[in-house]
Amino acid sequence: MREFYSRKAASVFLLFVIIFCSAFTNRSEIGRVVGVSDGDTITILHDDYSQEKIRLFGIDCPEKSQAFGQRAKQFTSSFVYGRVVTIRRMDEDRYGRTIAWVFVGNTNVNAELVRAGYAWHYRKYANDPELQKLEDEARKARRGLWADPNPVAPWEYRAQKRLFQ
Repeated sequence: MREFYSRKAASVFLLFVIIFCSAFTNRSEIGRVVGVSDGDTITILHDDYSQEKIRLFGIDCPEKSQAFGQRAKQFTSSFVYGRVVTIRRMDEDRYGRTIAWVFVGNTNVNAELVRAGYAWHYRKYANDPELQKLEDEARKARRGLWADPNPVAPWEYRAQKRLFQ
């Protein structure tokens, strides 16, 4: 009888651990892209017809009013608009947007933006060696925004804009 209760207790404990751990794992979901706000923010439509704003994890694209901002938006739009994407949730930002890796098939959209030179690796929020490598390669090849002799990082651009408001 004592063995029965200890096995039951162990089973309950194991179940608790599984549930607890699964609450903190990154979930993957799919949705169709129905909007592109800018280079690093999209809106997806889920199967239940709910919409969700997604901020691409680990990158920061130029603002729309900044040099290369419209090109970054166009690149993202041509890559994902109307397509089914898989998102891997990482966090939520202060605006309530989901921060996620976004994939079209097996292609990482976040990484492709950096590779094409339309995004910075956002080291403040993601220290990702692969994104850093892609940024370094894009800089060296002068792709996208790196063709500009003095590109201004979006976080610096936003800070300057706040100073003059």
